[in-house]
Amino acid sequence: MGMSPAPAQAQVTAFKQAIAEAASTDDGVAAFYRENDYQPIWTGTGELDRARRSALLAALGTMSLHGLPDRAVEVARLTKLMQSARTTRDLGMVEVSLSQALVDYASDIQTGILIPSQIDDGMVRVKPKTNGNVFLTGMRDGTPTAFMRSLAPRSSQYRTLMKEKLRLETLMQQGGWGPTVPNRKLELGQSGPDVVALRNRLVAMGYMQQSATGSYDGVIEAAVQQFQAEHGLEADGVAGKGTIAEVNKPVVARLKSVIVAMERERWLPVERGARHVLVNQTDFTAKIIDHGNVTFETRSVIGKNQGDRRSPEFSDEMEHMVINPSWYVPRSIVTKEYLPQLKANPNAVNHIEITDRRGLKVDRSAVDFTQFTARTFPFAMRQPPSNRNALGLVKFMFPNKYNIYLHDTPAKNLFSREVRAYSHGCIRLAQPFEFAYALLARQSEDPKAFFHRVLNTGKETKVELEQKVPVHIIYRTAIISTKGRAEFRRDVYGRDAKIWAALQRAGVVLSGVQG
Repeated sequence: MGMSPAPAQAQVTAFKQAIAEAASTDDGVAAFYRENDYQPIWTGTGELDRARRSALLAALGTMSLHGLPDRAVEVARLTKLMQSARTTRDLGMVEVSLSQALVDYASDIQTGILIPSQIDDGMVRVKPKTNGNVFLTGMRDGTPTAFMRSLAPRSSQYRTLMKEKLRLETLMQQGGWGPTVPNRKLELGQSGPDVVALRNRLVAMGYMQQSATGSYDGVIEAAVQQFQAEHGLEADGVAGKGTIAEVNKPVVARLKSVIVAMERERWLPVERGARHVLVNQTDFTAKIIDHGNVTFETRSVIGKNQGDRRSPEFSDEMEHMVINPSWYVPRSIVTKEYLPQLKANPNAVNHIEITDRRGLKVDRSAVDFTQFTARTFPFAMRQPPSNRNALGLVKFMFPNKYNIYLHDTPAKNLFSREVRAYSHGCIRLAQPFEFAYALLARQSEDPKAFFHRVLNTGKETKVELEQKVPVHIIYRTAIISTKGRAEFRRDVYGRDAKIWAALQRAGVVLSGVQG
């Protein structure tokens, strides 16, 4: 980088002016230089500045490892900018360009390149905020290469997903898992070419050792069961059409799931909470996680895959539970579902009370329901506590504007289904009492006795949690299990397909795949 022989003071002023002007578009960058008295961190002549430049350019070259768009064009642009800088003003511009490149890199790798709510209105998750000043200060004060390495998410999910991405890319270059299996039901005792095709694919996927068997024996059955368990299928050891469809999914489909999962992982809060509740919608489970270990798990039912019923994704804090809850019927259900029934018959849905503005019960026989529209219906509806109540006998609250919570349900039959998407959006739990005991164990000597004492009163009772518990409602079709194996789930709401399309538009490409 050449320098023009202007007087020193004028050079300093020109440099500062160039920086101030170039940095004005980014508050974080501008604040950093103001606080730093416009001293350069990239364009000085010292060894450290050179180390920072090379660490930044090297990191920009590795974006595709993270499933992010390749930055080769930007690296070329920055290199050219540095080589062609002649004046003090040029240097000031280079200084800010490198800072801006660092800030963009850091925010992409920490919190992702997409805005969830712009892709699907059910993804109401708000990404963690990033601050350019913090990144630049970290670069100024840290060891350049180590600092650049520290920016990617540190969660074990992220690190293991990154490994899985590499593994799948290698597999894809080697031709994947071989021929697919004809899609018809196969089970114990059968033999023939279709069984051989299934056997070969299970071997290729690592679910069983090399084998010469031509019949569906116990080894194949065990391999199918393990495959089913790791893909959210009923683990009955029978390769029905649903199982074969998943067995036949190509490596590339799984790779897309992993890349989407990495982007989703970047959207999550860095601090999940030493104890937190994790609901993975695609998995139809709710878990309590303590220091990274699953200490409680139950099946769940999520919102139906239609319109406004799909469960949203967000993080919040569980504050209390309500034992013997009343169900205050949401206005949308009152007007869309119940009002038409009441017009036809004033005694319809008679297990639900109709209440006026003051919360007093209304005498149905004295009301002509046909005079109301969805907009003018002046009443509310509530179902008093009982074991027939729509919320069952307990609900777990993390107050949020989406009116989503976890709760019990009288409809226990739904938990035996493989795909459990039936509710109006709330998350129903198969073992709500046990979930309550697990939460209360932190604040009660005998949580079960305490819970049942309150339950037996039959009265609606709010029980505060002494320690609030973060709740993360996520949606992941690729997840790394505690055993370190990649597991996959079906894209029930089609959200991951939308994210993949958005990542592609943003420039993400699959390595080793043409077109």
